[in-house]
Amino acid sequence: MRHARSMVDPADWLLTRAERANPDTRIDDRHDGERAWSEGNLVRPLIHGAAYFKALYDALEATEEGDLVLLTDWQGDADERLTGEPGSEVVEVLGRAHERGVAVHGLVWRSHFDQTGFFAKENRHLGEQLQQRGAEVLLDMRVRAGGSHHQKFLVIRHHEDPSRDVAFVGGIDLAHNRRDDADHHGDPQPQPLTKEYGDNPPWHDVQVAIQGPAVHDVETVFRERWDDPAPLSRAPWRRLADRLRGLDESPDGLPDQLPPPPPAGEHVVQLLRTYPDLRFGADYPFANGGERSVARGYDKALRRAERLVYIEDQYFWGRDVGDLFVERLRDQPELRVVLVIPLVPDLDGPNRVAQLLGRRRALRRMMEVAPDRVAAYGLENHAGTPVYVHAKVCIVDDTWASTGSDNFSRRSWTHDSELTAVVLDAAYARDLRLTLAAEHLDRLDGVAADGLEQTMADCVEPVDLFEAYAAHAARLDDWHDGGRRGERPPGRLRRLRLPDLTQRQRKWAAVPLDLLHDPDGRPPGLRKRSRY
Repeated sequence: MRHARSMVDPADWLLTRAERANPDTRIDDRHDGERAWSEGNLVRPLIHGAAYFKALYDALEATEEGDLVLLTDWQGDADERLTGEPGSEVVEVLGRAHERGVAVHGLVWRSHFDQTGFFAKENRHLGEQLQQRGAEVLLDMRVRAGGSHHQKFLVIRHHEDPSRDVAFVGGIDLAHNRRDDADHHGDPQPQPLTKEYGDNPPWHDVQVAIQGPAVHDVETVFRERWDDPAPLSRAPWRRLADRLRGLDESPDGLPDQLPPPPPAGEHVVQLLRTYPDLRFGADYPFANGGERSVARGYDKALRRAERLVYIEDQYFWGRDVGDLFVERLRDQPELRVVLVIPLVPDLDGPNRVAQLLGRRRALRRMMEVAPDRVAAYGLENHAGTPVYVHAKVCIVDDTWASTGSDNFSRRSWTHDSELTAVVLDAAYARDLRLTLAAEHLDRLDGVAADGLEQTMADCVEPVDLFEAYAAHAARLDDWHDGGRRGERPPGRLRRLRLPDLTQRQRKWAAVPLDLLHDPDGRPPGLRKRSRY
C-alpha cells in the first residue's frame, strides 16, 4: 500500500537527546545537535516467530569470515529450530557461523532459579554449548535485585558489504513456543503455559528487521552492555559455580565498531530503552541512575494522540499505564484506544489474581472516562484455544509505531533492561496496523489475493477499525454463548471486560503485584514525584 509520507517534524514526536535524560550513554553521539534518531532506514515488520526465525536463519547463514554477530536474549533454547529442519537449531546456526570465521558474541540473561518458574538451566546450556563451539556467549546477571535483562535483539555487520547489515529488534526470544505463524497451531517445540493454552500454546509476536544507519545504534546498545566492567554476577557463589563449569566470565574485546551502514530507505528510527537504578553505587556506566526513555517516549507520543492508539501487549498493567491515557481521552473526544492482550494470564493461582489486578488498575479509569472509546480484546485460534499475545506493539495515529521488548507496565518502564525501535512513518505505521487487523479479522487470504488496501478498506479510518473489531468480537462471543452452533463466524477476537475481583482479592493481590510482578526500579526521588 502506498501513501503520501506525513510531513512531520521528528522532534515533535520523538525524544530529543535532552529528553532521553541519560548523559552517560553514547547512543546519540553520532547524531547532530539534539537529534536522537536516525534517518534513511528501511524497517520491515516480521509478524510471528516463524517469519522472524526464517529471516534470521537466512541472514546468519549468509555471514562470511570477518563478519560480526551480536545478540542478546532473555530466554534461549539451544535446540530451537529456526526453520523446523534438522540443522537449523540455534546452537548449530550460530556455531557454524563461528566456524566460518564470523565473530559471534552474545549476552544471555542468567535467569533466576528454575524452581521459581524461570529457565536458568536452559539459558546456561545455551551459553555453555555456544562456548564449546568457540563463540563467546556469556551469562549476564548485571541487573537490579529481582530484575532481568529482557532485551531481545541481534545485529549482523558485514565487513565487506555494509549495505547488507541488519538488526533484528522486538519481543521474540530464541526459545521454544515462539515459532508459530498466522494459523496459530503453536510451535512444534512447545513449552507449557497454563492449561487453557493447551499442549502447543499458540503464540502471537512481532519483531522488526532494520537496515540502514540505525543498525549502528542497535550495535551501540550491545557494546555499552558488553563493555560494562562490572562482574557478570555480583553473587560469589554464582561466580564459583561458573568457574567449576569452566564458563567464560570475562568478555573479550570486540572488533572496532564500523561506521554506520549506508541509507537503505526513508524510515526515521529511534531506539528507546529502559535500564534500572541499580542502587548501592553499582550503576551502569552508560546509564547512571538508569534510563527510562521507553516511558518518556510513550508519554511524548501519546500526548499527541488524536484519533487512535492501537496496542498489542503481553500485560498492560498498572495505574501508571492507565493514567497516561486518561487525560488524553478526556481532552480528545474523538480519540479511541484498542488493546489486544492475552485472553488469560500465563500464570495460575494467586499469581493470576495479581496479574488481573494489574490489568484492572490500568483499564478501570480509562473505561470510566471513555467507556465507548476504549476496547480490550483477546485472541483465539479457529479451534477456540486462546492465543498468547506476547507482542509489544504500539501505533499512534498511524504516525508513530513502536516494536520492542517492553510491555506497558512499570516493570518494563523502570526495572528491567528493555529495547524498543520506534518508526516515524505514516505508510509504515498504517500498513502495520492493517496487517495485524487483517489477521485478527481472518482476511489474510484476501490480502494475498487483492492487496492490503482493497481488503482492509473498511478499517483504514480509525473509527471504522474500532467498530469492525467490536462487531467481529460480538459475533464470535455470541456464537460461543449460543453453544457454538452453526458455522463459526470469521475472526479471532474475543471481547475482554474489566477483571471482576473482590475487594479482598484486590487488597491481598496488591502485595505480590507491586513487589514481584510490577516493581519500581526508579531512583527514590523520581519515584516520590511519580516522574520518569
